[in-house]
Amino acid sequence: MDLAQGHVTALDKLLCDKPQSGFKAYNLGTGTGYSVFEMIEAFSKASNKKIPYEVVERREGDIASSYCDASLAKTELGWEAKYGLDKMCEDTWRWQSKNPLGYRRIFY
Repeated sequence: MDLAQGHVTALDKLLCDKPQSGFKAYNLGTGTGYSVFEMIEAFSKASNKKIPYEVVERREGDIASSYCDASLAKTELGWEAKYGLDKMCEDTWRWQSKNPLGYRRIFY
């Protein structure tokens, strides 16, 4: 729900502000990078299931880390992430569990 609120806030700004030429990109995130292991652990906890994985060599082109700078969203939209990784994974798992067909069930 955290990220959804960020999108709604950005759309509100787009619809309410004076039209401008060009565009702005608002990164919505915590500004914290998480490892694959941290993601596996968080989703395992959220789903109450063991997630199988295999440790292999890094692939060509894999980057060491990736995360966003959400300071523009905070400054211009007044939005910042409220939840940490565990809560985000819980929300994602809850939604997916209730919507096993994804958005197809919602829109079709």
